[in-house]
Amino acid sequence: MPRTVLCLLFVLTASGCMRSLEDQTKKSENSIIGKKTQDIGKFDPNADNKVSDSKVRITDPVLGGLQAYGPMLEQISKTQIKQAVDLFQASNDRFPKDYDEFMEQIIKANQIKLPVLPGKKKYQYDEVNHTLVVVEAQVDAPSEKD
Repeated sequence: MPRTVLCLLFVLTASGCMRSLEDQTKKSENSIIGKKTQDIGKFDPNADNKVSDSKVRITDPVLGGLQAYGPMLEQISKTQIKQAVDLFQASNDRFPKDYDEFMEQIIKANQIKLPVLPGKKKYQYDEVNHTLVVVEAQVDAPSEKD
């Protein structure tokens, strides 16, 4: 039996079925895994945005890890920004006065880079509540031609 297993491994290796570790860990160019961004927009509460609640919802046990990936990134990013905003508030006895100060004094000054989110989700800063929110990017409806 062991000889059969060794022969099978040799055949699989020789035929290229077993990829090298380097090949297995290469990311596709379209992958967001490991990519970072400082692209944080200004939140408009009057816009027709769908704000994410960042809750993990598993509907398929096989794809559960993939379904949890986005919401977990959101939660981690919100926590990181909350900590940075709280530190700014403690140091300055106030919150950032606006989006521009948030970007300059918190994101750029601390060199914060957030993980790129899957799908059409985007980070936005809510000036009123001093929080990071995640919104679903709106897709323009196709225009009807007369």
